Amino acid sequence: MTDFLPFALPEIGEEEIAEVVDSLRSGWVTTGPKAKRFEEQFAEFLGDSSCQAISVNSATSGLHLALEALGIGPGDEVIVPTYTFTATAEVVRYLGATPVFVDVDSATFNMTADSFVAAITDKTKAVMPVHFAGLACEMDAIIKVAKEHGIRIVEDAAHALPTRYKGKLIGTLDSDFTVFSFYANKTMTTGEGGMVVTRDAELAKRCRIMRLHGISRDAFDRYTSTKPAWFYEIVAPGFKYNMPDIAAAIGIHQLKRLPAFQVRRSEMAAYYNKAFSGLPLLLPAFPASDCEHAWHLYPVRLEPEAGVARDVFIQKMADEGIGCSVHFIPLHLQPYWRDTYALTPEMFPNAHAAYEIEVSLPLYTKMTVADQERVICAVKKVLSCG
Repeated sequence: MTDFLPFALPEIGEEEIAEVVDSLRSGWVTTGPKAKRFEEQFAEFLGDSSCQAISVNSATSGLHLALEALGIGPGDEVIVPTYTFTATAEVVRYLGATPVFVDVDSATFNMTADSFVAAITDKTKAVMPVHFAGLACEMDAIIKVAKEHGIRIVEDAAHALPTRYKGKLIGTLDSDFTVFSFYANKTMTTGEGGMVVTRDAELAKRCRIMRLHGISRDAFDRYTSTKPAWFYEIVAPGFKYNMPDIAAAIGIHQLKRLPAFQVRRSEMAAYYNKAFSGLPLLLPAFPASDCEHAWHLYPVRLEPEAGVARDVFIQKMADEGIGCSVHFIPLHLQPYWRDTYALTPEMFPNAHAAYEIEVSLPLYTKMTVADQERVICAVKKVLSCG
């Protein structure tokens, strides 16, 4: 039997491996010079000299730090889409605030300015747009609404590196924070990890303090000083969210390869689009000419003419040796969020309809053309179109 083709795999090269080995041999295995170097290079990659980058051990940690730095707390409301991973909403609860869930656009699965503005109350303090699959939200409209109402913006860009919106990289727009993910299946990886980006020096300072127990000095600074530097102060009850050098070592080289990864992902998406044209599938939304998709995911939807239910389709694909997934099970269906906030499918018609027929097909840079052809042939066979 042909080997099973998984839904996602990272592409790790010899440069990443050598850099990790160098870290192990150096003695710096926790946060140190390579984490600092990775942060500097990430900020340079964004091409905005005012951006500061703070490395963390996950995007979830980064979202939490961002909201904490903005002073979000009990009694506050934060608007989030229901069509997202639970981390987007759970960080709001970490701070005792209330997530307010909104529906998404039926084509892009992204939050819209209309759904955002309809959810605003006098308790709304922040909004967290999620750039689903790597396609940017319509940020000009969202930013306009936020500015008019004095609402802070934290972009959940876990899928969106290197996404461009109207020529600008996500991470350089007029928001308070942007948070990226480097989880194993993302467009680049550090195994586990994330990056918090902000232009505000005071917000960046707060994140750096809070990511390591609320200590007033970075551990890196304390342990590399040529003078005795044992003294530190705890200025707040912080967290343990720092990125170790072993992870940063991977990120340094993944970042260098990211432009090539982006080209490959775009080519693969175009290849799928051509192959699936005419099939009973709704293909992913494409960006406008002045935008660029990161293609973290390739989500399709089964039309009624497909003649097969989504869950059956996924099982039949697995029988053909192809791993698929679903993005996402909306939060209004998850027991905690559903029961705590009395959420129902009728409140989110677009998200619910998308979920019932969505399938994410494999798309990652380690795939060969032959691998893609396997996926295409399996899809056509399951749909009885091949």
